[in-house]
Amino acid sequence: MFTVMTRQPCEQAGFKALSRTPAIITLVVLFVSVVVLVTITLIQVHHPEILPPGLKYGIVLDAGSSRTTVYVYQWPAEKENNTGVVSQTFKCSVKGSGISSYGNNSQDVPKAFEDCMLKVKEQVPLPLHRSTRIYLGATAGMRLLRLQNETAANEVLASIQSYFKSQPFDFRGAQIISGQEEGVYGWITANYIKGNFLEKNLWHMWVHPHGVETTGALDLGGASTQISFVAEEVGLNTSDVVQVSLYGYTYTLYTHSFQCYGRNEAEKKFLAMLLQNSPNETNLTNPCYPMNYSTTFTMGQVFGSLCTEKQRPESYNTNDIIYFKGTGDPSLCREKVASIFDFKACHGQEGCSFDGIYQPKVQGPFVAFAGFYYTANALNLSGSFSLTAFNSSTWDFCKQTWNELPFLLPKFDEVYARSYCFSAHYIYHLLINGYKFTEETWPQIHFEKEE
Repeated sequence: MFTVMTRQPCEQAGFKALSRTPAIITLVVLFVSVVVLVTITLIQVHHPEILPPGLKYGIVLDAGSSRTTVYVYQWPAEKENNTGVVSQTFKCSVKGSGISSYGNNSQDVPKAFEDCMLKVKEQVPLPLHRSTRIYLGATAGMRLLRLQNETAANEVLASIQSYFKSQPFDFRGAQIISGQEEGVYGWITANYIKGNFLEKNLWHMWVHPHGVETTGALDLGGASTQISFVAEEVGLNTSDVVQVSLYGYTYTLYTHSFQCYGRNEAEKKFLAMLLQNSPNETNLTNPCYPMNYSTTFTMGQVFGSLCTEKQRPESYNTNDIIYFKGTGDPSLCREKVASIFDFKACHGQEGCSFDGIYQPKVQGPFVAFAGFYYTANALNLSGSFSLTAFNSSTWDFCKQTWNELPFLLPKFDEVYARSYCFSAHYIYHLLINGYKFTEETWPQIHFEKEE
């Protein structure tokens, strides 16, 4: 059971929180991060303390599979009618890839943090450095590394711990959170921000909103993807069903984290599949890459992951070069992308998504963030829209040549730009053929940006 223990409710308007500890702080920051929720909520709730007067600060590092982001929060420790205004005062993206990419050179991890930490020290007043707590939470990238090489994962965490213990802040640890925790807290975040747990009545008392429907959460990271929603009917497989107790109410939540189905790992599986099905192991066409685009990968870049190692060719050599040429064919791209899912494992089964994984029928509104939002945004879509609009925008985007894409994307980045077509078709199969959204239920998905 996952329980968020808070003695007081939070006031959404003005981003106010009622709490004696910073435990609830992360819940009132608009979609900041699942890791923020897990680290501060789980740790602080077990170490409550009454804070002295004055401003307080907290630092959280969200270590995702593709990048690490540093957040600084500020709140007044003194209470005014038991409320405290909470604000995110600073955000810094750590240079380079996620911490899991340092599996072979863990000693270099601290160097990546230095620029952001110098800026953080300027954000937090010097007299408060020693009393400012700092946490690091890692998600699917480190979960994969731990499965592939536990020693390397431990060395990365040890290097991080050594670095932050030398910093002037109160370091409270680095941990790898589970996929289920990631899914649960993504759902809590979405519903807390939307005011689905509590509201003020006419007498200014906090009450449970009458008849309010909770919102499901869809998260697409680099190494995993999560789906979480309240299910009316659940089957016998209870490993993906948890009871979440909040403010005296218990919610039966279905949540599943699909390892290796994050956007980056899914694309590796796709590239590996293209090579498997090609008579030529060095020169391949990719229907999802734009016309007039070509690039190279080493075998190690494609097959070095735990997610693709079973697809390695017999002639595998980590340094061999693979050449991919884009053809910009949206129809063929959609057809090929379907093959990275095992939909046959659910043949004839009710309550099954893909790869034989149990899932009750989706219901109610959903919010889709992270990779879902960024892909929709690249297609010039946001918020809620029809499946027809999504497909139309996908086809239009995928037909653009490589030379035309810079004019469509305000922030042009080669790695992302070449892959948006793949991502769009991947999202289609995941949501339609996997999670079983339909043309009628698709508009209930709201694509939102994390702040």
